[in-house]
Amino acid sequence: MSWGNEISRRLRWVKMYLELGDAGVVCRRCGVSRPTLRKWVRRFEAHGEVGLGSLSRRPRSSPKARVEEGLREKILELRRTRRLGARRIQNELVRRDRIHLSLATIHKVLTRAAVKPLIRWRRKSHGKRYARPIPGDRVQMDTCKISPGIYQYTAIDDCTRYRVLAIFPRRTAAHTIEFLEQVLEEMYWPIQRIQTDRGREFFALEVQKWLMDRCIRFRPVPPRSPHLNGKVERSQKTDLDEFWSTVDLKDPDLAAHLADWQQYYNWDRPHGSLNGKSPMERYDEVSKQTPFWEDVEKGFDRGKERFREANYQLDQALEKLKGCP
Repeated sequence: MSWGNEISRRLRWVKMYLELGDAGVVCRRCGVSRPTLRKWVRRFEAHGEVGLGSLSRRPRSSPKARVEEGLREKILELRRTRRLGARRIQNELVRRDRIHLSLATIHKVLTRAAVKPLIRWRRKSHGKRYARPIPGDRVQMDTCKISPGIYQYTAIDDCTRYRVLAIFPRRTAAHTIEFLEQVLEEMYWPIQRIQTDRGREFFALEVQKWLMDRCIRFRPVPPRSPHLNGKVERSQKTDLDEFWSTVDLKDPDLAAHLADWQQYYNWDRPHGSLNGKSPMERYDEVSKQTPFWEDVEKGFDRGKERFREANYQLDQALEKLKGCP
């Protein structure tokens, strides 16, 4: 039977059903089963006569399909030169080459090449991980030396994992304020707290006054407790593995490349702690809970804030003195 006759026959079934409204009568007269009739009626209602043609039977995924040799070499090179796991290889192929492969396919390539599994040291657990429920409730901030004259400033929202990145030639109070202005401009929600380590670039009086003037609480963590700033620490490790290992540090467009990486991280890169969602997808889920700047300013009590000291023992002593009657 020709293609046109097949469509005409199906169209006759559908029109008879629409006229009679009795599937049993149509099935007996035309010699067709009820499931088959229902299928063609649904397709006709959704797509018209075009929907009565046969659809492609090609499977949505082809587990046995062979990966081209060039792509196979690219996967093995990422593993060999940068020691990336399957998920990070998947992310790199999407970011750099717009190639989408399943984790199963990448695992299969690595297995067939007899690649040894990666051995990674387990991080010492410091208890259950926490996450703030509201965007802007706490933003972790840190700096990372990439090379002489290149320091990366990083700010990551505790709730959504949305990040702002910038590079500066030095870690100074002026650059910290410049970066904070960038954070306020690029994050889509009001910021209530900034959490940092004991780096002196964060403790300058002009930095702390800048935060107070904008109703932002400054909350440094105790020394030797990097786990409290774990999100920003881990995200900087990701930068070293997935971004800085792929760029030329002498490239004059380095800042632009970092901005592209930030865009990809926030909008496209799946995040393991967010169940595979990107930071912006997470923000879409909680955006209705986000307060306005006016509410944050009303809840800020400047009388409860004080200038903090980088020296932890001195800072604690001043805290006790403040609490004395």
